[in-house]
Amino acid sequence: MMNLPKLREAFAGDFLIGAAVNVRTIESQQKLLADQYNSITAENEMKFELVHPDEDRYTFEQADRIAAFAREHGMKLRGHTLVWHNQTPNWVFEQGDGAADHDTLLARMRGHIQTVVGRYKSDVYCWDVVNEVIADEGPELLRSSKWLEITGESFIAKAFEYAHEADPNALLFYNDYNETNPAKREKIFKLVQSLLAQGTPIHGIGLQGHWNLYGPPIDEIREAFERYASLGLKLQITELDLSMFAFDDRRTDLTAPTAEMLELQAERYEEIFRLFREYRDVLTSVTFWGAADDYTWLDYFPVRERKNWPMLFDANHQPKEAYWRVLRAAGAEGEVRP
Repeated sequence: MMNLPKLREAFAGDFLIGAAVNVRTIESQQKLLADQYNSITAENEMKFELVHPDEDRYTFEQADRIAAFAREHGMKLRGHTLVWHNQTPNWVFEQGDGAADHDTLLARMRGHIQTVVGRYKSDVYCWDVVNEVIADEGPELLRSSKWLEITGESFIAKAFEYAHEADPNALLFYNDYNETNPAKREKIFKLVQSLLAQGTPIHGIGLQGHWNLYGPPIDEIREAFERYASLGLKLQITELDLSMFAFDDRRTDLTAPTAEMLELQAERYEEIFRLFREYRDVLTSVTFWGAADDYTWLDYFPVRERKNWPMLFDANHQPKEAYWRVLRAAGAEGEVRP
């Protein structure tokens, strides 16, 4: 790789610059990660089903490798995620031939959080404690889940309490997607406001940032920042990517992005990072959900036959036009293009 300006240095006075990783990409993308980023998040390796597949068995090997990578490279490490309706093994919700009762489920959640947060106390500086509990549509505040079905909404505050108990120094976040959509934004605001009113130890809101070339509008992102910041909490962008396709676009005819798509992506990234810098007093970290186009969760999702190219670096880890525009948004001086 050419000797490029470093994103982590360009934004050093603003916020952390992170990337989601897994046990494969910390090898295949090692140099890029070490050069450009100063924070990482385990994509899946710290989730319930991977670290605690059976009631009496924890499997920390993969998460330990990611924690060691962060230590080796002097990176901050975000913990993702403690309580989620997905990627949680069935045993958590079962008891005998039926469903676990309220107290059993909360006891299991507390034990899990105590063990996982306790293990990474010296490595993880913040946790996505509760992930995606808000209903996307309709009048309901909370999405249907086994957590909600068994415990009612009490599990949300309890998760934060247990995490704070396990590591009083960790920063604790509520994390969600479609976070700028006005209707869902207000639900997230209402939930977090209610947690604060209860005295829940919550320190911030994670805006996932799974956006695309066409939306959400920049003014909608700004309005979300303003609304959430009014709660007095820190904000983080936790899972940023810019899909080349609108969500309802099902085309499969491209084997590479067009020049027009690459230019539009560059314009969007620059616009978005200029906005991020406006809010650097409350925005403490921006994490991409990946590092380069050779690996992204958007490949073959939601369209099974289609590759995507959402990152600042291409599949060969070379900088795209979007990278240079993000540097320009940082006010980086003196960068010389090859």
